[in-house]
Amino acid sequence: MEATLVITNLPDREQARILARKLVDARLAACVNVMAECESVYVWEGKTETVREVPLLIKTLTQHYRKVEAMIRQNHPYELPEIIAVSLSNGLPEYIRWIASGTV
Repeated sequence: MEATLVITNLPDREQARILARKLVDARLAACVNVMAECESVYVWEGKTETVREVPLLIKTLTQHYRKVEAMIRQNHPYELPEIIAVSLSNGLPEYIRWIASGTV
């Protein structure tokens, strides 16, 4: 039972909340933190862009990663959404068990 933290950004709070709710309702994530808006600076198609985004921290099990990725892709407006998965090798055992119990 290995837990994973998936990180993505949405262009606004409304879209972030919708995706968070879909992930939790589908039991693909035990919890999704909808973070405070941040400013992202990156290069896209040769041009430096600066945009406001809302980060999501998605807590799930590694075995659910592909389904989480698919749901993000299906519900994300960007051509190339940021989807980063970080394996959680350590964590409070009771919390990791809670993540497991909150996902299917």
